[in-house]
Amino acid sequence: MVVEKPKKMKVAEDDSDHIDVGLVLSIEKLQEVQDELEKVNEEASDKVLEIEQKYNEIRRPVYLKRSDIIKSIPDFWLTAFLSHPALCDLLTEEDQKVFKYLDSLEVEDFKDVKSGYSIIFNFKENPYFEDTKLTKTFAFHDEGTTKITVTPIKWKDGMTIANGVNHEKKGSKRLLADDGFFSWFSETQQKYATEGIQDEVAEIIKEDLWPNPLKYFNNDADEEDSDADEDDDDEEKDDDDDDEEDDDDEDEDVNEEEDS
Repeated sequence: MVVEKPKKMKVAEDDSDHIDVGLVLSIEKLQEVQDELEKVNEEASDKVLEIEQKYNEIRRPVYLKRSDIIKSIPDFWLTAFLSHPALCDLLTEEDQKVFKYLDSLEVEDFKDVKSGYSIIFNFKENPYFEDTKLTKTFAFHDEGTTKITVTPIKWKDGMTIANGVNHEKKGSKRLLADDGFFSWFSETQQKYATEGIQDEVAEIIKEDLWPNPLKYFNNDADEEDSDADEDDDDEEKDDDDDDEEDDDDEDEDVNEEEDS
């Protein structure tokens, strides 16, 4: 009897060394198409940036008009911050006193949009610090780092509050929690942040609060209206309960008279 097993093993070895030319050509073609797609994506990104730059210029006078109107509304930014679900916990009682002097808030992208932005707080003359303009800037670099620079707060004599001391947080995001809002302007944050480190406060202000602060300012008004409605409902309910009690008392009096 002839054993075929060694012959099959040889064929298997030959198959393992065989190069599928068709597969290689398909992969090469696929890579060419993928490279073409990457080129289109790069062109699209450039066009998107151009459009964003264009509309940033168009938005600018509208933002200025909005800012002028906001200045006529007492405690607008304080109310908007306190009504925001994430930012409200950052303001201590002392912070809220300072925020009453906040005249305007601005978010300014760098001219090319993609390389960074600044968040600017403009205050009226106040008893707390010398500077009336506090700025925090984020500059993005190609190597994946972000340079963060801030305006050091020059507190007036006797007015340095606990917020001026930065407290390091673990993790990739920093939300100030118990430190108070002004620790966000701490000098210790003037450094390079490695890729992956995110400033959540900045992100919330830039991407959520700044585009439509009226949404959060109105939240507070809506809550007040809701509370007032609830109080009215409670009063009406109490009145109804009192009426029911009076009716019960009258029924009892009638029953007693009939029994007698």
